[in-house]
Amino acid sequence: MNINFKNRKVNYFTRFGIYFVLIFQCLIIAFPLFLMVMSSFKSNREIFKAPFKLPATLNMENYRKLFLQSNYLRYFLNSIVVSLAAILIILIASSLASYAISKYRFPLNKFIFFYFLAGLMIPIRLGTINIMQMFIKLNLYNNLLSLIIIYSAYGIPAGILIFTGFMNDIPNELSDSARVDGCSEIGIFRKIIVPLLGPAIVVVAVYNLIPIWNDFWFPLVLINSDNLMTIPLATAKLFGKHETNYGLIFAILTSAAVPPMILFATLSRYFIKGLTAGAIKG
Repeated sequence: MNINFKNRKVNYFTRFGIYFVLIFQCLIIAFPLFLMVMSSFKSNREIFKAPFKLPATLNMENYRKLFLQSNYLRYFLNSIVVSLAAILIILIASSLASYAISKYRFPLNKFIFFYFLAGLMIPIRLGTINIMQMFIKLNLYNNLLSLIIIYSAYGIPAGILIFTGFMNDIPNELSDSARVDGCSEIGIFRKIIVPLLGPAIVVVAVYNLIPIWNDFWFPLVLINSDNLMTIPLATAKLFGKHETNYGLIFAILTSAAVPPMILFATLSRYFIKGLTAGAIKG
């Protein structure tokens, strides 16, 4: 029995190198998060005196101010409402549009598809002034609905790109057999297409959640009422000209990072499955 020790040695060093790089990348990502969480339990004095040390005591004062003395529960609710509403609209609109583009052939089929893709190429912030003027005329300025519309608009192109790629791999025979049995187009989409889009739905939702949840620009431009602020905008208001409570800011950032992390941890298996499916197409 011949054993190729040379190949085994090469494979061992290759695996060691891969694991080393992965562990190093994990540490690069985890260390700032660790500092953020630890700093949320410190006072301003302790943060500047010993920024890399564990807190001397588990000081909950920052979290007490966050949840009991401030209006941040309202800001969290605003961010959750805007994010969930925008993602729901993105999922519904982009999946329906992708179904029409993928499963129907008509003269402007490709043109419409590339028209939507142009939304990925043109930064929406270029039209900030016109967008603000439009919402003022529609009486939607200083309204959470304006944020939902904006986030839905720039999330739909990416959703169409992802959903169309997945729908192209769904055999047309499934839809044709359903039509023969008398199923309507809405029934085909709801009963056959949607159940097969599970990984794609997760990819579109997670892909859009992070930029929507963290967006600062459009709340700054379109919201001026304290009760309608989202988390990024409300957090920026804490940076004072003469004094800043950094412990409270780190507590807010830690709390704001929890919902996306929980969502990704819950759906990570489907997210990776969706990305893998997209990677082997064609």
